[in-house]
Amino acid sequence: AHEVRQVAPAGVGVAIAAAVLFGASTPFAKLLLGQLSPVLLAGLLYLGSGLGLTLLYVARRRTSGEAPLVRADFPWLAGATLFGGVLAPVLLMLGLATTSASTASLLLNLEGVFTALLAWFAFRENFDWRIFLGMVVIVAGGVLLSWQDAPGLAFPIGSMAVGGACLC
Repeated sequence: AHEVRQVAPAGVGVAIAAAVLFGASTPFAKLLLGQLSPVLLAGLLYLGSGLGLTLLYVARRRTSGEAPLVRADFPWLAGATLFGGVLAPVLLMLGLATTSASTASLLLNLEGVFTALLAWFAFRENFDWRIFLGMVVIVAGGVLLSWQDAPGLAFPIGSMAVGGACLC
């Protein structure tokens, strides 16, 4: 009898590796913030990312089967570049400069909440009570983490910057 084995697509392993590396990058970035300004570090991190992706693109030299970009795509591409490639890394590094690395790493879970809300409101994706409950728990944890770092009732500006990065 043959045993049927399901093999995960190659993209799953790459996605897991990317998530692990992204999560591990926060404590390392915190260490570098002692030597570099937050804006410079954000720029260097994304410059390295751009160079790495360019090398990967050149090395592959094959078409992906994707539809080519058209003029109508450029405003969306510019918005994604501005928010995801400029504002998000700068806000993350500014937030990390005033927040503990562990708190910032856990606050990055807010990105899932903001992604779900964007999908729900902008793209009319399906939304049910389980998703809502999960988002409430993530936000509650983020609030508890944020105020743990802030003395008294002080405004947790670093945590707000990390949350803003997640929104971007």
